[in-house]
Amino acid sequence: MQTRSLEIGVGLFLLAGLFALVLLALRVSGLSMTDSEGTYRVYAYFDNAAGIGPRAKVALAGVTIGKVVSVDIDHETFKGRVTMDINNTINYLPLDSTASILTAGLLGERYIGIGVGGEPDLLKDGSTIHDTQSAMVLEDLIGKFLLNTVNKSDSNSEK
Repeated sequence: MQTRSLEIGVGLFLLAGLFALVLLALRVSGLSMTDSEGTYRVYAYFDNAAGIGPRAKVALAGVTIGKVVSVDIDHETFKGRVTMDINNTINYLPLDSTASILTAGLLGERYIGIGVGGEPDLLKDGSTIHDTQSAMVLEDLIGKFLLNTVNKSDSNSEK
């Protein structure tokens, strides 16, 4: 009888551990079991939307206020169109707010950072953020730095 209660206790402990692992995996991946009720949709157009994908966070002053729903190409402007769902509780963002693609840490995940504008009109469902700053691609920066140093050394050797 004592071994049976011990087996039941170990089984319950294993089930609790598995449940905790599933919750941790959902939390870390950004997935949730809730639907997207209580949000409004906002669009932003970027010249380079590198690294942004669905479920990327949208943050205001470091606080997550929404998530990216999709990233696609606008066939008229040939820019990346990012579709975001913003929580309804954040209903005070001015229409002239800015959106920037930022990186958490040096090589961390990409997310959208919202900068607050000053216009009295507010973003609402279907609004577009026009003032955007595209992602900085590390490879492009390294390439520009290397080309700049190569050009300087070439011009010094000509003198």
